Amino acid sequence: MEITPTLGIAIMMNNYFHDVATALLAASAFVLYAVYRVEESCTGPGATEFFLKTYRRMVRLARFALAWIVLGGIPRTIFYTRFEWANAAGKGQVPALIVKHILMVILVAGGVWGWRKLQRKVARCSSAS
Repeated sequence: MEITPTLGIAIMMNNYFHDVATALLAASAFVLYAVYRVEESCTGPGATEFFLKTYRRMVRLARFALAWIVLGGIPRTIFYTRFEWANAAGKGQVPALIVKHILMVILVAGGVWGWRKLQRKVARCSSAS
């Protein structure tokens, strides 16, 4: 399949949004962890409720990011050798691409780890309230 200018723009935008979704998944876990740390130090009756409400909303955001990572990864994988790799290899940027993908894997794994850790906190908060 030939990559037309329109298809090239669509692939490029998908790739950018795919990268943003990866960062969003990790960032959402870190932000929620910060809220969790604040909630730990707050003694007011609304602190746990605020944390749980924030958690529920952030879960939707994280699920959307994870879905985009998976779904956006499909066309990225299909066109990778003809779009990203070919351009980067021709310009000598292969090491940068390798580092970028290693970082993406670390961010996704860190995001998933953070969310799993927060799930345990949510279970404790829910049972306590």
